Amino acid sequence: MADGWMLALIIAMTSVGSAWIALMLLSLRYNCASVSPIATLSEPALEPVVFLFDNEFLVDATQPARALLEAVPVGDSEWARLSAFLAPRFDNFAASLRELAERSRIEIESRPRNKGEAPLRLIAEDVGGLARLTLIDPEAEGRGVLVDGLSQRALEDEVEQMRSLADHAPVLAWRENAAGEVIWANRAYILRVNAPEADEAALFWPLPRLFEQVTTGTTLRRCLGADGDTPAWFDVQTHALEDGVQGFAVCANATVRAERALREFVQTLTKTFADLPIGMAIFDRQRQLQLFNPALMDLTQLGGEFLSARPSLYSVLDRLREARMMPEPKDYRSWRQQMSALEQAAAAGHHVETWSLPGGQTYRVTGRPHPDGAVAFLFEDITAEVSLTRRFRAELELGQSVLDAMGEAVAVFLPSGELATTNSAYAELWGVDPAATLGRATLSDSLQLWHRQAHPSPVWAELRTVATGMAERAGWSGEVTLANGQRLGCRFVPLPAGATLAGFTPLNASKSIRKTAPSLADAARRRDAELALLARGV
Repeated sequence: MADGWMLALIIAMTSVGSAWIALMLLSLRYNCASVSPIATLSEPALEPVVFLFDNEFLVDATQPARALLEAVPVGDSEWARLSAFLAPRFDNFAASLRELAERSRIEIESRPRNKGEAPLRLIAEDVGGLARLTLIDPEAEGRGVLVDGLSQRALEDEVEQMRSLADHAPVLAWRENAAGEVIWANRAYILRVNAPEADEAALFWPLPRLFEQVTTGTTLRRCLGADGDTPAWFDVQTHALEDGVQGFAVCANATVRAERALREFVQTLTKTFADLPIGMAIFDRQRQLQLFNPALMDLTQLGGEFLSARPSLYSVLDRLREARMMPEPKDYRSWRQQMSALEQAAAAGHHVETWSLPGGQTYRVTGRPHPDGAVAFLFEDITAEVSLTRRFRAELELGQSVLDAMGEAVAVFLPSGELATTNSAYAELWGVDPAATLGRATLSDSLQLWHRQAHPSPVWAELRTVATGMAERAGWSGEVTLANGQRLGCRFVPLPAGATLAGFTPLNASKSIRKTAPSLADAARRRDAELALLARGV
């Protein structure tokens, strides 16, 4: 019985132990499955950037290396594109590679473009006459970079747009490092460096500087191609960066040509004004003197040093008053008012004044408005003209006095038939007003007047024939009788330049002598009419 119980106890313990062992094995298997390498994502290894060149011909390259070449747009060959990428980043890149055949292996580091950025490493090796270039980015070693496809595409599109914008920009753009070397440039700058027909494969870095150092924040004009080539002008502007300078140059050829044309035009005007006998002074809208000619100094006796200092209009007028080169004012206040009126009249439109100077000279001062509120004053010495006019007027008055002193009634007709002049005897005889008839009445009108106040006579018919030009011009005389019975001796004399003189002499002795002298009013009216006739250019 005891043996049965012992056997049952052994069987039970064996079953429990087996179950415990089975549970332990299951637990161990579960724990091992939970830490299986299937659930672990290892960082992918990056393929190195390696190029293999035979001289400047690309023999082979890794996929990242080819992607780098495709991302560089400048250059027609793979070597030109790689140089465009590496030369701005590595000092003495070209010189170092020329020593590769001697040294077999060269390792150089790039200049850090930003603070805290690890420099790139370039390892160049001579492998059986071929050059193997390995580009290493320390920040990308030992790590994988997962980039969203849409984000990468957006970045590439933006880069392509910015690159196209820079290459098609009508300005020269470049970037210099702290040492003053050109490490980037757009297509316009590159073509300007190598000339438009240059091959982009012949580029070398760093590119030469086209412009000397320009102070940042300012715009200066610079010329290229002055040594025999067609000069090209640019407005250059630079902006300071943390690690260098960004520069822009805008073509200014059109502006330079316009400025040159304007300068030549101004020089031509200046030479023309310098030869004018009329003094000229141009004042801007602030009434500061901007331009004058030598004749102004001669006429106004103002010194060149004073005028060159660009005085104001009132300063010039004050100096003229002090030099007694303008009419003597009664008082300073009235003079200022008069000068203000002169300025306002000149600014509003064409204004002319005549200045009779204390020294006996006479100036004509003309004010004209100019664009943008400027005003110009012209000073002309008309002393000789005024003297000639006065002398001519005196001669006219003398000649008229001689005619008025004659007892014969005289009238002179121009070739056009207009009545040019008469004397007092004529006005008294025929009852006409010289002021109303000179320059207005014609020979035909006068014939009608004479015929109405006289008896019919063959003289009027013959005179009408002469007046109409149907008869030959020749001197002749005759006799007519007026309606009041007075007899008149008539004579008609051709004068030079086609003029004709008509004279009437009373044949009655008692009527031949003038009892009264011509009035001063009649003489004045006759003189004014004659001057008006002269002013019309008759």
